[in-house]
Amino acid sequence: MNIRLFKPSVGREEINGVKEVINSAWLGLGPKVAEFESEWSKYLKVNSSIGVNSATAALHLAISAFRFPKGKKILVPAITFVSTATAVLYNQLTPVFVDVEAETASMNLKDLEKKWDQDCVAVIPVHNGGYPVPMDTLMDFARQKGLKVIEDCAHCAGGNYNGKKLGTWGDIGCFSFEEKKCMTTGDGGMICSDDADLIAPLRAVRWVGIDKDTWRRAKKFQESDHPDTWHWHYEISVLGYKYNMNDLAAAIGLAQLKKLDKMNAQRARIIGRYLTGIENLRHISPIFPYEPKRYVYWYFGIRSHQRDSLILHLREKGVATGVHFYPLPLHPLFKSFDTGCDTAKKIWKTFITMPSHVDLTNKEVEYVLKALGSFKEGQ
Repeated sequence: MNIRLFKPSVGREEINGVKEVINSAWLGLGPKVAEFESEWSKYLKVNSSIGVNSATAALHLAISAFRFPKGKKILVPAITFVSTATAVLYNQLTPVFVDVEAETASMNLKDLEKKWDQDCVAVIPVHNGGYPVPMDTLMDFARQKGLKVIEDCAHCAGGNYNGKKLGTWGDIGCFSFEEKKCMTTGDGGMICSDDADLIAPLRAVRWVGIDKDTWRRAKKFQESDHPDTWHWHYEISVLGYKYNMNDLAAAIGLAQLKKLDKMNAQRARIIGRYLTGIENLRHISPIFPYEPKRYVYWYFGIRSHQRDSLILHLREKGVATGVHFYPLPLHPLFKSFDTGCDTAKKIWKTFITMPSHVDLTNKEVEYVLKALGSFKEGQ
């Protein structure tokens, strides 16, 4: 067998949605984006959502919404995707890396307290792999210190913590719909918040600073009984970016959103089978203390002190693997911001990401488990 690491799970519904958009001849920022934003807000039960072309764009714009003074600090976990920290740099702010817990690979809240100082203005908790940061505790600390909270939910679309959707705990939530994530739009992201006024200016910023998107202007002109011949007019009063989502992506997203809970449930079943299957394998352990009946996880990962040998063994068996992610302070770009983070630098060397996509069959999972079981310690 050849077992893929990730793949999007798309079908007839997504194809039909794309066909509808193509037939409408409006492919860019238009009615489907507005519909997807509305449906996403209903799903999360938030007041406002803004579709963008990536979670990277979402994080960049979310930070910009607060207009922090240049040079101020934002606390981010040492183990996360690069965008969590580059979004800080895009805003001419300083990332402060917080170590992770050895058991969970998630932001260590005790180290968060140690790294905080008076120049810190925000914190970005990352629900790595879907494992939730204890948001109740983090929010208490953030309120005490006057920190804004921007949730990086790239890995946990549809996830809950203590009965509340992840992405709705903080001031702003940022989601990824990249092709491999819990749900996809091909590439895409979403900004959401209960504070509609806070993120409202970002609608223009995501559309190169234009205060009225083209579709709304055209629609108003076509439907008006007393058309304004200046319907084309727009103004640019802010520096913007070409970060908008388009209708093709939104059509896929609308179909995927209807499937999201079922896909998350299927992923939970796959993870449950993995957990049962590795119970008696002494050389590996789960990357997180998974609770698939309670939380939503994007991927299944393991730890092994013979990581590289095991990766090669699995390659020989046709099983794709990966490592998500190694600590950002180890990258040349971030070395000047290194604050220690000894736990992160130690545990990442054992991480292996396993095939975890929704379309994995029982037969394929059993094959992967058999491949893991055939690995001999010391080989």
